Amino acid sequence: MNKEIMVVDDDPSIRSTVDIILKTSGYSICAVESGQGCLDRLREGFRGLILMDVMMPKMDGWDTIAAIEDEGLYKGNVICMLTAVHDPCPKLEKLTEYVMDYVRKPFTSEELLEVVTEYIEYVQ
Repeated sequence: MNKEIMVVDDDPSIRSTVDIILKTSGYSICAVESGQGCLDRLREGFRGLILMDVMMPKMDGWDTIAAIEDEGLYKGNVICMLTAVHDPCPKLEKLTEYVMDYVRKPFTSEELLEVVTEYIEYVQ
């Protein structure tokens, strides 16, 4: 089982928090601060679980997922959203098939680990 997780979030405190929680549980973490950083890592061959922030400057989470799909980088990855947004986004409709779940900010360690534990099994 691939236990590698990419955290895509422009907030350094979120990246740090997720890193601490997941490394303590034995996961390997790759943290990037932008959608472009996520695409770069995927082009380099990253395969695993992606925890994607929704609201980021320049390229939000939905635009990043659309680019992942457009470039054929989805295979072998599972995407869960990290979000403070509670209202559905119009961009979501055409991208729902690529998102497995949502982790609402603020989240507890237990909530994050529950989602990661459930969906890491789907990574190929």
